[in-house]
Amino acid sequence: MERIRNNPMIGWLQGERIDSWVQGGRQGLVIACGGVGYEVQFTSGHRTRLEAERQCTAWIHQVQREDGCMLYGFLEKRERDLFRTLISVNGVGPQMALALLESCGATALVDAIVEGDLRQLTQAQGVGKRTAERLAVELRDRLGSWRAPADDGLSLVDRSDLKALPLQGDPLQELQQTLEALGYEDLEIRRAMRAVATAAEPPAAGDHDAWLRESLRWLSRATA
Repeated sequence: MERIRNNPMIGWLQGERIDSWVQGGRQGLVIACGGVGYEVQFTSGHRTRLEAERQCTAWIHQVQREDGCMLYGFLEKRERDLFRTLISVNGVGPQMALALLESCGATALVDAIVEGDLRQLTQAQGVGKRTAERLAVELRDRLGSWRAPADDGLSLVDRSDLKALPLQGDPLQELQQTLEALGYEDLEIRRAMRAVATAAEPPAAGDHDAWLRESLRWLSRATA
């Protein structure tokens, strides 16, 4: 009688990027570790960032199925933990969870769920109003502690997610004041700055015009 093997779960990978792939709406990289090439699916933003590097490090969520094994990769452990929280909700699978992270970014996604921002959540591909409502109802309390403290200045930004915001001091204040003068609310401005800072190619810290342009571009999509 053949025994079923209990293969160890993969939680983290570090190795050489040897290939990239796109299949339908999915995309990712092949990472070589210890003589084995692991096919890992990423969001398009993460894939773009890692394609610029020869050596890759990723936190992994592994899904074991009858027909094989799927690996989902994330640049930060916090993103992987959020992904796992999302797929714990009935009706939210790995592809929808990736779409939410792709559309919002980790920090803005937590804000949207906690505040019940259905319009923001339904911007993600495949997420309808009912699913957005379910996410807000089931995860609001669980994700409340993930949020950044409500305060003025840089403390509004989740430092554990961004590590360091490139724009600081007077340039940050000037950007906030400009967006406020255009009629945007404080929460919208914070979301935009976090989204721009975590983009695949964020503007240079001293390029105020680029920060303003990219923030307005993100805000126009979020409010469309």
